[in-house]
Amino acid sequence: MFKRILVPTDGSALSTSAVDHAFSFAHEIGAHVVVLTVTEPFHVFALSADQIEETSASFQHEVYRRAGLLLSDAQNKADARHVPCRTMQTESEHPHQAIIDAADDTGCDLIVMASHGRKGVSALLLGSVTVKVLTHSKLPVLVYR
Repeated sequence: MFKRILVPTDGSALSTSAVDHAFSFAHEIGAHVVVLTVTEPFHVFALSADQIEETSASFQHEVYRRAGLLLSDAQNKADARHVPCRTMQTESEHPHQAIIDAADDTGCDLIVMASHGRKGVSALLLGSVTVKVLTHSKLPVLVYR
């Protein structure tokens, strides 16, 4: 069946639940898991209040710190469940493409992701990143809701 599962996460509650369920699924089928977080680059002209107040260096430091905590937590959960796991962080203007590229680069045969994340819309709708992954990925995508 599936041998390597990519699980993108942004640290939102639903995304964290998707990671937890992906580990349970991987444990049951004997698959490896790759946990990915995609960070956005610093923008000089941004609408996000935290980006406007930050310098590029301090923004990057905080982004990498948060990503490290997120991935460390995922690795600890994988270790506790005895699931082989690799963690990755990448920066991209286009998270959906970074997810698809990471799945391809790591030899994954399934993507498991939350229906929406931090920029989440109504629980009835899929998030824009999820829709783009579903639209452009050649791999099966399991959407956790």
